[in-house]
Amino acid sequence: MGCARRGAFNIRISALIEDLNTRTMRRYGKSRRALFDEVERDQLKPLPSTPFEYAEWKVAKVHPDYHVEVDKTFYSVPHVLIGRRVDIRLTYRAVEIFFDHKRVASHIRSSQRSGHITVNEHMPKAHQRYANTTPHTLRREAAKVGTNTAIFIERLLCDRPHREQGYRSAQGVLSLARRYESDRLELACERALVINALSYSSVANILRSGLDRAPAMSEAVKPAPPHGNIRGKTYYQ
Repeated sequence: MGCARRGAFNIRISALIEDLNTRTMRRYGKSRRALFDEVERDQLKPLPSTPFEYAEWKVAKVHPDYHVEVDKTFYSVPHVLIGRRVDIRLTYRAVEIFFDHKRVASHIRSSQRSGHITVNEHMPKAHQRYANTTPHTLRREAAKVGTNTAIFIERLLCDRPHREQGYRSAQGVLSLARRYESDRLELACERALVINALSYSSVANILRSGLDRAPAMSEAVKPAPPHGNIRGKTYYQ
């Protein structure tokens, strides 16, 4: 059907609809148009300013790290709600979290899974001081001191069960460079690595006691001289 014929049909249909709406109905003694103007028109309300948005709801328990899981992504809520159950409203754009019928958090929904979306204000005060700290910045600062310090900081970040614990220890070690020379901090980290003392207090104690200036561990512990009563490592093979 061509455009011209379609246009003609639409014009004819509009005329028939107009005739139908203005024709008097025997049962009511009025036309459809008259009844609409009399009964329904004043009851009409304007359309919503925003279009309808489909949403899903779910219930979740707030994890000990003050996040809730949505499609393998974790979104923060105020830390005071740890352990509580919250209602979550999901749309294709947003994640809204409600507790006791009040919205307590709102996030832009992430398309990436296995990540954390965190608002600083949701964190405990003790965690907020590390909010802008990243493993990259800590590694970069450690590398400026030296190789052993960089290795020590890397071990701290990997060995702690919670990220903020690693950040706190790493920043403490790096802050020692303000009280001691970088060369001393580098030697202290080396000694701490050798004895596997992976903590801020270990490095601080080494510097405080001056052990970083003592002979290197490899020089202080020398192998025993050859002796007939010493079996040697081949004896046990």
